[in-house]
Amino acid sequence: QGQLVESEGGLVQAGGSLRLSCTASGRTFSRYAMGWFRQALGKEREFVAAIGWTGGSTYYGDSVKGRFTISRDNAKNTVYLQMNSLKHEDTAVYYCAAKEGGWDTSGALWSSWGQGTQVTVSS
Repeated sequence: QGQLVESEGGLVQAGGSLRLSCTASGRTFSRYAMGWFRQALGKEREFVAAIGWTGGSTYYGDSVKGRFTISRDNAKNTVYLQMNSLKHEDTAVYYCAAKEGGWDTSGALWSSWGQGTQVTVSS
């Protein structure tokens, strides 16, 4: 079974930027939709972004539209999340995920998950 390994998150001040990456090992995910979810303390897991296997179609949760960008490099088996204009409300553990076929906002339908990485935005 494939494994997804995320880069380290970190602490960033409000208005700053951070890029997360997620690399697949043991299996190629080039024909899978890839996505990012996040979960803040005491809250439900939230859909952030998804990208189709060709890289041509992207989807974003309303709270991050215009600020976050998802991309992928299939040659490197890697998906990225560029986060700009970060807000305190973006503080959460971020997870990358993979899903065969089309994307979905329900995390229960995604088959592979990264370990999660903490992103903290200070004011």
